[in-house]
Amino acid sequence: MSETVDNKVTVLVLQHPQEQDHALGTAGLLAQTLADARLAVGLSWRNLGHALGEPGEARDWGVLYLGSAHATGPGPLIAVDRKGATLPNQEMALSGLKGLVVLDGNWAQAKALWWRNAWLTKLRRFVVVPDGPSLYGNLRQEARPDAVSTLEAVALALSALEDVPDMREKILVPFRALIAKARAAGVQGGKRDRRRRR
Repeated sequence: MSETVDNKVTVLVLQHPQEQDHALGTAGLLAQTLADARLAVGLSWRNLGHALGEPGEARDWGVLYLGSAHATGPGPLIAVDRKGATLPNQEMALSGLKGLVVLDGNWAQAKALWWRNAWLTKLRRFVVVPDGPSLYGNLRQEARPDAVSTLEAVALALSALEDVPDMREKILVPFRALIAKARAAGVQGGKRDRRRRR
């Protein structure tokens, strides 16, 4: 097990039930890696407090938003409005953020989580802009070329929010180990290559 990474911004991962048994899933890994992270598995929660398991104010929280593949801005984390347009005052949008909600699942599952939890629309919206392709490579099919794993997205977001440049690499350590193990086992496209000799 890799070292625990201290984070000031709480991370709440809402995981689609069909994603929890995925061999290459990263939500559980993320919850184990971060000092302040919670993992909630399900389809819908009444409100932020219900999902979090304690009181939480929507105004203090953000959500990594699914839309806006075309958001542009000065960094890996961009605040957007309800229509997915980049907000003009990024610094103000980021200030005072206490927590970040992340949806875990494939695109269809993440969209289902978004639509089943109307309270998410009350949170500040952010998109991550990766600086390269996912570490998954050919191990897991993604709906968009700019898609990254839940763990990679959170690593980018937290390194920007907390202004700790090496935080991203610390969070990625267990994911890199998972990827190496999967490749060594002959996993391709999320499935093991049965033709490979042992």
